[in-house]
Amino acid sequence: MLSEPRSGRLAAWGNALLAGFVSPDDAALAIVGDDAVHRVEGLPGEAGPVGLTLALGRLRALGVTGYRVALPAPGHPLGLSGPPEFNARALDAEEAVVASGATYGLVPEVYEAGPAGDLHVEVIWHCLPVREAPPADVPSLGEAERELAEALRDATEVLSRLDVAASGPVAEAAIDAYRARAERGVGETLAPGYPPRAVRVLELAQRVGLLISVAYENGHGGAVSASEMAARGEALRPVERVARRAQVAAYNAYVEERER
Repeated sequence: MLSEPRSGRLAAWGNALLAGFVSPDDAALAIVGDDAVHRVEGLPGEAGPVGLTLALGRLRALGVTGYRVALPAPGHPLGLSGPPEFNARALDAEEAVVASGATYGLVPEVYEAGPAGDLHVEVIWHCLPVREAPPADVPSLGEAERELAEALRDATEVLSRLDVAASGPVAEAAIDAYRARAERGVGETLAPGYPPRAVRVLELAQRVGLLISVAYENGHGGAVSASEMAARGEALRPVERVARRAQVAAYNAYVEERER
């Protein structure tokens, strides 16, 4: 499933802070979420890691006017603009935040300790130089919404054909969890100041992501042979790509609208 990326929380609440919708402390709390602590390392003028509140203020003083999300995957540098060193670290993390107004980017490194169910999670955001260039392969909200509607139909057809419904109680639990989250909405994820269409696109992207998750993670359903499972992967990869593109478009909508 397309879970909420940490880069999405940082970009959304960082943008809300820049727009004056939330206080620095509230933005930092929302970004940290269920993690224990977040710090930022490599900020100009700082000898070591600093807390999020200080870091967001420093980035604003350095000229940052907005935050975009990148969700790259092998062969798909979604949202990245270079240089290669930054792209490589973002690809390893599978996510990054790229600032606008100043040439900085942030890549998370996650440290976990403790048993399952009682994890202590710390995140270090590495501040690195980025290239001032258009982000790779990010659609407009309108394009993302149209692509998602088609992808949802495709995913539903593939899962029906491969009998994913036969995956059993684990798949059913995943669907129930999605429905509960959908009832709460994603407005808090995107933070104040985002257009309603961005909220709608992100919710639909997560819905498509749920179907992909059920297909990949919750048993083989009717695809019992290696060739059938390979066919499932081939059918769902482009759907997953569309969902990731839409997720990035939703998180980046604040900056895109402001720049227009």
